[in-house]
Amino acid sequence: MFLALKEIKHEKLRYSLIIAMIVLISYLIFVLTSLALGLARQNTDAIDSWSSQRITLNQDANINLSQSLITKAQLAKAKLSHQEAALGQAAVVATAKGREKDSAQFIGLNADQFIAQNLKLSAGHKPTTDQEIVVDTAFKEDGYKLGDYLQLNSFAKKFRIVGFTENAKLNVAPVVYGTMTAWHQLKNLGPEFAASAIVSQRNTFKVNNPQLKQYTTQTFIDKLPGYSAQNSTFTFMIAFLMIISLIVIAVFLYILTVQKLQNYAVLRAQGIPAKTLVNATISQALVLVISGLIIGILLTAITAVAIPASVPMAFDIPILAAVALGLVFTGIIGALVPVRTILHVDPVSVIGG
Repeated sequence: MFLALKEIKHEKLRYSLIIAMIVLISYLIFVLTSLALGLARQNTDAIDSWSSQRITLNQDANINLSQSLITKAQLAKAKLSHQEAALGQAAVVATAKGREKDSAQFIGLNADQFIAQNLKLSAGHKPTTDQEIVVDTAFKEDGYKLGDYLQLNSFAKKFRIVGFTENAKLNVAPVVYGTMTAWHQLKNLGPEFAASAIVSQRNTFKVNNPQLKQYTTQTFIDKLPGYSAQNSTFTFMIAFLMIISLIVIAVFLYILTVQKLQNYAVLRAQGIPAKTLVNATISQALVLVISGLIIGILLTAITAVAIPASVPMAFDIPILAAVALGLVFTGIIGALVPVRTILHVDPVSVIGG
């Protein structure tokens, strides 16, 4: 470690450039990871808030909530307990005078079932009439306030915002919670339909009906439009960045090692064991990577404070810590590349040449 620090102190500019490169790579990886988490959560925030284990849809819906409809007869035979809730879903466009149109997901609920009862509000109260709604705080960011009226699709009657709830998004769209009656009106359904899905907090919940099919919540989430493809894209981007950082660190350390072969040869001629030189190289890599990571983390923290709320980024400390450890491990692997050159350095040939 002494040799590593001594050399870094002597060659400040050279090693500062390497640290700057690591800072940029780590910062980019942290930001991409946070974007991936933020987008993933905007797909599933509402589902996660339900704390469900299983979801029941029409068997012909192709695991798609918007394509599923459950009849009153089917719902009656399901025998719901206090751990089950029926919900209705409708894609809507919210409009109000003087404001831009917002795409949203309307979720109709029964007030006596667990989703409505467990709904946590940041302001206001839960709907008490069919024309009252609770909306995600994204509407507040767009200028909406408690008591404001908005129109959903081309439905003639306006809805009044009576409450706000945080982290209520589905398929990257803010959720609007209302009553099942309002859902019927928005979907323009006949009286025979009762819901889009049945959500259960029990793994053991079963519906013995060939027209309905049950899925785990995770299976349902994985089948959300674009969810798996989006996550796979970000995962590959982050993985490729890790590989690139490995290659860059290895190349820089190898070049530095080649440039210092005469120094290593002199040290070997003086009786310094190869093990000490190898440890110095690995220590040097750790100092460079950790220094770059610390600065990258500080930049990420500044970004977390400065980033607008409209940007879907989520800063998850355990996941970012795992990414940081991965970068440290990458740095160690990169440091092992020039080790073979150090172990096979011949003081006579190098100094004599």
